[in-house]
Amino acid sequence: MSASLRFPSLAYRLAGLLLVSLLGLSACSTAPPDGMSPVTPFDLTRYEGKWYELARLDHSFERGLSDVSATYRAQPDGSVEVINRGYDVKRNDWRQAVGRALFTGEANRASLKVSFFGPFYGGYHVVALDQQNYRWALVVGPDRDYFWILARDRQLPADVRVQLLGQAKELGLDVDKLIWVEHTRDEN
Repeated sequence: MSASLRFPSLAYRLAGLLLVSLLGLSACSTAPPDGMSPVTPFDLTRYEGKWYELARLDHSFERGLSDVSATYRAQPDGSVEVINRGYDVKRNDWRQAVGRALFTGEANRASLKVSFFGPFYGGYHVVALDQQNYRWALVVGPDRDYFWILARDRQLPADVRVQLLGQAKELGLDVDKLIWVEHTRDEN
């Protein structure tokens, strides 16, 4: 019996570490993609708390997950704790990753770099935000292959969804490849 069959969690951790390392080495950019500007002004205090991932592009680190959420908490040292959580349908269990984010410039500009594995950081840029109520956000990574639609609720009003998809298209994001995340489980 191979070690990967006896210790699947170790195999997943090693594969995840390899993926993040490769991403870190090949795309260490923490700058926003060309033509995209992070939201300014940005208020971390209002952004803190739980957000539901409503849509995303497919990536191996989230593949097969439903009920995905992210929780952001400001830390005394100026960093932001990031807790990503999702339900792995195949394993019938919750998965969680804890990371650290840092502003790439002024804290009133929604441009951060985030790491879940040591020194490797990737860009995290809020490029559209409900600035009045902080109820929804469009987030991109270091390039157009990474983007998410987040909201405080498990679903968006239809008009907001249409608006965000329109904004994403204008930014050159491929909305036809979005995966709409199911939210059917309680997190207990």
